[in-house]
Parts: sequence; C-alpha cells; structure tokens
Amino acid sequence: MGVIQTLVFTTFIAGVVGTGLGGLVGALLQKDSNRIASLLLSFAAGVMISVVCFDLVVEAIETDAGIMVVIGAIALGVAVIYRLNYVIDIRTNSEIPHIDENHPKTADDLDELIHSDHLEFHSSKKDSKMSLFIAGVVMACAIALHNVPEGMTIGASYASNDAVMGSAAIVLAVLIGLHNIPEGMAVSVPLIAGGMPRWKAVLITASSGIPTIVGALLGYMLGELGPLGLALSLGFASGAMLYVVFGEILPQAILMYHSKLPAFSAIGGMLLGLLIIFA
Repeated sequence: MGVIQTLVFTTFIAGVVGTGLGGLVGALLQKDSNRIASLLLSFAAGVMISVVCFDLVVEAIETDAGIMVVIGAIALGVAVIYRLNYVIDIRTNSEIPHIDENHPKTADDLDELIHSDHLEFHSSKKDSKMSLFIAGVVMACAIALHNVPEGMTIGASYASNDAVMGSAAIVLAVLIGLHNIPEGMAVSVPLIAGGMPRWKAVLITASSGIPTIVGALLGYMLGELGPLGLALSLGFASGAMLYVVFGEILPQAILMYHSKLPAFSAIGGMLLGLLIIFA
C-alpha cells in the first residue's frame, strides 16, 4: 500500500468509522442522553489535551524551527478556528428563537455543537429547499471545523516519521478515533430527535468524518515541505484542537451536566492519553 493510500485508510478508520460508531451509539441510546454525552465529550477532550500538549507540541518544538514559530502557529490555529466558529454562530444563532441574550455564550446542548438546531428550525418552518441547503452547508462547515484539524495532526505526524506509519501516528489515529465517538453522538442524536430515520442519521454521521481525511492530506503535504512546514502544520493543528477543546467541548459538557463529574471525566481522559502515548 502506498504512502497516500495508507494515510487515507488510517484516517478513514479514525474519522469515518470512529464518527460512525459514535452515531450508532447515539442511535441506540434514549433521546435524553445529555449526561452520558457530557461525560463522553469531556473524557474525549481530556484525551485530546494529552495528545496536543504531550505529543504534538513537543514534536513541533523538536523540528528546531524555533519556539516562536511554534507559538505563532498555535496562536494562528486558535484564531482561525475561533473566527470561523464566530462567523457561523453569528449566521445561525440569531435565527434560533431560544438563543437570546440570556443564553450562555457557548453551546449547551448537542444540537448546538454542530448547528443542527439551525437546520431543524428551517425544516420545521417548511422553508425553501435553498434555505435547507444553506442550513445543511452551515452544519457541514461546523463539523469540518472539528474534523479537519484532527486529520492534520495525523498527517503531520505521518510526515514527521518520514512517511512511515510509526507507532506515534497509529496511537494518534486511535486516540482521535476514540475522540470522534462522542462527537458522532453529537451529530446523530439531534438528527434522530428531529425525526430522521436512525439508519440515515448513522450514515450521515459517518460521512461527516470525511473532512478528517482532507485534513490528513493537508497536514501531510505541509509537513513534507521541511522542518518549518512540519512545525507550522503541527502547531496550527494543535492550536485548532486546543480551541475546540477549551472553547467549545468542555464548556458545553459542563453546561449539559451541572456537576463536577465532567471535570473528573476530562482528567481521566488525560491520564488515558498519557498512558497510551508513553506506555
């Protein structure tokens, strides 16, 4: 199997299969699954914190491109994903009746994480096909903002090992696959709650993992440009993931389940990440 084929196959398993498995779990759970989803999301966030802080950032620093380059790439990753999420929020939140000045400044339910509430609102009003299409595109973009950086981390890690799928890249793919399970739930549960057949929701959920493959190819090509490109790729992907974790997933997990358990779940995820990375 060639270099690109191996990378695509690996990220297909981590992205499409991982997300699809989460969609299947969401389809089998009862509709009221906020507590379970909150704990799974926070656990996955903890895993990604370990991956970013103890693997990807360290690997970026070891490229010898310079610590300021790595810091700048991380800051750029945070800024770009934050800005794109902000644009999507501005475009959608004003159209959802329950999101007013009293609403938390972040998502507090599964359907808000991927803006499926925006699609459901237009669907309930029986709006035009163009309005539904635009709402679907917005939802796809929101999902891609999570999945593309995940794929970039796998691709950049692959490039750093001279296009050999070493243990680091495989471990990273496994961790991202685990991370995608609760995100798959975040996609399927609102779709099913909105009346979509379970099989169709699972299929759509699995396909939402495709941007992971795109991100992997992007991360690999950038990483192949040399130490500077590798540092930029790893740093940008790390910053993007840090924003997703601290700016979206953890705040949402806590709002979905008002308890200290999401914090303990995140710590458990960090410990598992450390165990897998260094064991």
